[in-house]
Amino acid sequence: MVSGDVKLNYTNEDGKELIQSLLTKGESVCELLLFVDHKYPVNAVTMSDCTIMKVPKVEFLHMLDEHPRAAIDVRTYISKTLYQKFIMMQNIASTSAEERIKGTLKYFKSFFPDKTPFSYEVKLTRQQFASITGLRTETVIRTLKKLEKEGFVKIEDRKVYF
Repeated sequence: MVSGDVKLNYTNEDGKELIQSLLTKGESVCELLLFVDHKYPVNAVTMSDCTIMKVPKVEFLHMLDEHPRAAIDVRTYISKTLYQKFIMMQNIASTSAEERIKGTLKYFKSFFPDKTPFSYEVKLTRQQFASITGLRTETVIRTLKKLEKEGFVKIEDRKVYF
């Protein structure tokens, strides 16, 4: 992606949206299927104006053959993406709404350089937070308020800081 924001999602049999990933400038879409011929199992939905560079698979694979350093970078990126997927799967496997929300907050803040308390502004809507954690929006709101009372998050002007 050259610019913009994209969410990767799918809708379950009950019609509930589940967000798999939130992508931004510099990240790629569909790289996990680069070396196999399968249909991508999620939708890519723009969340803002986007500029996306599309490279045909054959040309991309040829470029990797010609540039070993680029091939290493792609493998590293795919490995990091898989690691992140495993972390989020473990988080969602928790039965506790509080643990799911705490795990998601810690996960997103791990990519933010400032680790001081309340330095990270959560850019997700309550609905997006629910879609990522597999919870209902009402559960997310109630749990965030509880976490605020416990001093785990700070809420100012409807914005959540962790």
